[in-house]
Amino acid sequence: MKTAALIVAAGRGSRAGGGLPKQWRALAGRRVADWTLRAFADHPGIDIVMLVIHPDDHAFLGDWSDHPKLRIAHGGATRDASVLNGLEALEGDGVGKVLVHDVARLCVGPALIEAVLAALDTHRGAAPGLAVVDALWRGEDGIVQGVQDREGLYRAQTPQGFDFATLLAAHRAHPGGAADDVEVARAAGVEVAIVPGEESNLKITRPEDFARAERILGGQMDIRLGNGYDVHRFGDGDYVILCGVHVPHDRGLQGHSDADVGMHAVTDAIYGALAEGDIGRHFPPSDPQWKGAASEIFLKHAVDLAASKGFKIGNVDCTLVCEYPKVGPHAAAMQAEMARIMGLDPDRVSVKATTSERLGFTGRGEGIAALATATLVKP
Repeated sequence: MKTAALIVAAGRGSRAGGGLPKQWRALAGRRVADWTLRAFADHPGIDIVMLVIHPDDHAFLGDWSDHPKLRIAHGGATRDASVLNGLEALEGDGVGKVLVHDVARLCVGPALIEAVLAALDTHRGAAPGLAVVDALWRGEDGIVQGVQDREGLYRAQTPQGFDFATLLAAHRAHPGGAADDVEVARAAGVEVAIVPGEESNLKITRPEDFARAERILGGQMDIRLGNGYDVHRFGDGDYVILCGVHVPHDRGLQGHSDADVGMHAVTDAIYGALAEGDIGRHFPPSDPQWKGAASEIFLKHAVDLAASKGFKIGNVDCTLVCEYPKVGPHAAAMQAEMARIMGLDPDRVSVKATTSERLGFTGRGEGIAALATATLVKP
């Protein structure tokens, strides 16, 4: 049997302000809905993601329209009507477990999803909750009118998980107006287990919640550092290619490709940050098709590989080590060319040079070495 995640995203979210429905507003580099959809689409335990949207919101889907896990249903006039529409759209797909989640809870983590799924192995319903720890008051017109015992009270969260057939039958039998799916299930006599919730699993409701969510997501960024090192010896020639720029010289650099030692070091730094080996793994020197190849091919491949894994390049720093040729007059052109290839602003690319004080093979003028560092960020 399959497991489905039903994401309720048909509301207009007027209390959150901003004009645009909150699920389509940007937050920490993505839209709210993107964060939520990614959490479930990337989870190995989820086979289908049913997104319930307003009929006017199809234009917001973008690349999600082609995602292999994604299905679309239209919402109803109320939340429980939207859930019922999504459940009925899933009927016949062989779904055994279903998780119902509010799109505005974008900080949901994989551990919580896994905990709810695990609880469904022994219960027909399970939902995350946080025990109330604050004192509770009853108030009217801004005045405290009494207190409320907090013993046994929980703050409800989503995803709320259920046996699919059980929840579908419960929604069909319910008169409507339920606050969440636990209420619908309990009205049908279904016992719902409480799974420990997560404080970070907040729901965006008011304008200030965007800032809270951004702080949480900022702490979840995946930041990688990679180092690259390359060496090429001098041989016959009247120029060298360094970081994509032809630099006149009385000798050339020798290598299987165009021997761009700086670009090779940066490429290896990106591969290193991804734990993807080096240029030789992806473009073996034993393969004749890469003889004399432009190193731009290698660097573009590394950049595209990073993007396919969800990473953006924060910055790169390349140091060329040689006595000659002098790099300074060409450094700005190198910076601009590397930035063009990688699709970065030039101020995120550093190209500089140093000598080895006439020590070693670079000091003797036998070749050029390059060192590079790359920072990769996945929001």
